[in-house]
Amino acid sequence: MNARTSALDTLVFGVDVQSGDVRGDAPSYALVAFDGENLDRDVVSHRKLRRLVEREEPALVATDNMYELAPDKDALVGFLGDLPDGTRLVQVTGAEQPEPLSRVASRHGVPYGKKPMKEAEAAARLAAANVGYEVSAFTDTTEIKVSRGRSTGKGGWSEDRYTRRIHGAVRKRAREVESELDGANLDYEREATEKYGGLSNAVFEVEARPEDLPVSNERSGDVRVEVERDRRDGIEFEPLAKRRDHVLVGIDPGTTTAVAVADLDGEVLDVLSTRTADTAEVIEWIIERGRPVVVAADVEPMPETVEKIRRSFDAAGWTPASDLPVDEKLHRTREYDDDNDHERDAMAAALYAFDDHADQFDRIAEKVPPNVDLGEVIARVVAGGDSVETALAALAEDDESDDEETEHTPRELTAEEKRIKQLESQVERLEDHVADLEDTIERKEGRIGQLEGDLDAARSEERKDVRERREVSRLERENGRLERELDERDERIEELEGKLERLKELWKLDHSNFADVAEKKAGLVPVKPVEKFTKGAIESAHDRFGLAADDVVYLRDASGAGRSTAERLAEVDPKVVLTGDGGLSDAADRVLFEEEVPVGPADDVTIQEVDELAVTREREVEAVVDDWADRAAERRKERKAEELDRLISEHRAERTYGSEASGQSP
Repeated sequence: MNARTSALDTLVFGVDVQSGDVRGDAPSYALVAFDGENLDRDVVSHRKLRRLVEREEPALVATDNMYELAPDKDALVGFLGDLPDGTRLVQVTGAEQPEPLSRVASRHGVPYGKKPMKEAEAAARLAAANVGYEVSAFTDTTEIKVSRGRSTGKGGWSEDRYTRRIHGAVRKRAREVESELDGANLDYEREATEKYGGLSNAVFEVEARPEDLPVSNERSGDVRVEVERDRRDGIEFEPLAKRRDHVLVGIDPGTTTAVAVADLDGEVLDVLSTRTADTAEVIEWIIERGRPVVVAADVEPMPETVEKIRRSFDAAGWTPASDLPVDEKLHRTREYDDDNDHERDAMAAALYAFDDHADQFDRIAEKVPPNVDLGEVIARVVAGGDSVETALAALAEDDESDDEETEHTPRELTAEEKRIKQLESQVERLEDHVADLEDTIERKEGRIGQLEGDLDAARSEERKDVRERREVSRLERENGRLERELDERDERIEELEGKLERLKELWKLDHSNFADVAEKKAGLVPVKPVEKFTKGAIESAHDRFGLAADDVVYLRDASGAGRSTAERLAEVDPKVVLTGDGGLSDAADRVLFEEEVPVGPADDVTIQEVDELAVTREREVEAVVDDWADRAAERRKERKAEELDRLISEHRAERTYGSEASGQSP
């Protein structure tokens, strides 16, 4: 969508050739200046037309054929390059294959006549209504080049000092340009050439048009600044407003009005929600996005506001058999983002209307030839009630009448008649303007200096205001960022303060069960809990508070561990492992015993916990370790006895086998 939504608050020039040819004799042009209400008409030369465009800086220069203003592509590019920064050239009859102006004017209800002044007026009115295509030979990227303003030859003092001064001035101005671009929040790339004493040049590639830049062409002493837009490979066309497609519109009225626009393929194109726009503004918003074929609501009956908008477009209406349930609307709009429930309801209305008409659209498409506008046929059938055949016949008649009008050529005039007509035209034009020119020349010349001074001051003030607004926007964004950082830090401080309080609570525990503990709680040892006897739980505990040698490890659930898990715990080399629920597996028990890791039941010690932290009595831990040591010694004795019994048994078995082999009794 073009950023400019309305041309009625700007000046539009409509231009058409009055006489002559831009490729031959000096042409004259019918010029109409249109501001949305008033029309000013004049006949001007090509040179005066360009002077008026440069002086008045209209938003648009509109014509039915861009090559009426330039004889070829190169000249057209030159014409586009000479336009003021805020002025656009518009071809109202289309892009590469323009239509007749009469057809375009008729379609949009704009007055049309065959005389050049009438055609110029029609072009101006069409462009003001956002009809037509902008003709462009340049991209939205602008090059700013800061370079030397004079040669580095000998000056009034030594050449080295002179060169250093020039290069230093270029560096200083380049820094100023960079600062101005940063202040305007513009994206750019910078390349500079270092030279003796500073820079010989600096080139900025800025993602903006010249009118959006805080820098303009200048040359002052040692430095020159050149601003030039990047040229495209060819001529390109961009529609002023993408509003010719036929669409389906869903509306959810109320305190907050929401509107959704979908194309004839069932894809949502745009969504609006507003609390301030009235019905007229909503209609204007829809007009900018297409021509409604169906206007839909998500409730039955259709609200009065929706019906009013439907009638304004003479579109077909659609409502569900009963109010659409919220869950169905959520499901139908799941592929699209919305800012509120109103936008969701508007999208649901448009999409359900498409679903209801999809088969009809397909049947119409099967009958429409490829060279016919399918959207126009659908509009005539769905909104106008015509049959497909009737709609096709009507479109064919319109095309024939336009073709007949376009192909009509007047009788070829004789040389004498051409000369007479030319002279009559010149006499009429001169008589109409001589008096006006004589009356205005003195007044205009007297005011030129004052107006130019006022214009320069106004432009300077406007640029200053733009810079200030951009700086305010930048500071507001920076302030928002700093506030977010402050909130994050406050949350972190609050989190740490809470953790500190929990630590304090740990040391303030009522130790009525710790009568033997000294005033400073000597004799307590930390306990590090592990939720389950798994590698993941061990790693998680290690990440939270670290597991190290001589730690007291508390396994809340000691069951289920295998050999590798027990080996991972043994690597920590804890002082003791306290087991809670469940029992150690045989494999884990063997690993811990072989690695001489003391193991004891958690029930034998008193554990007090606060959040993730825990403590117990040191003497109780020592008792568990001593108990394990006694049990381990007994277990080693048993294992040695078992080993001795096994060896004796093996020895006896070997002797018995040897005796039997030699035939002797044992």
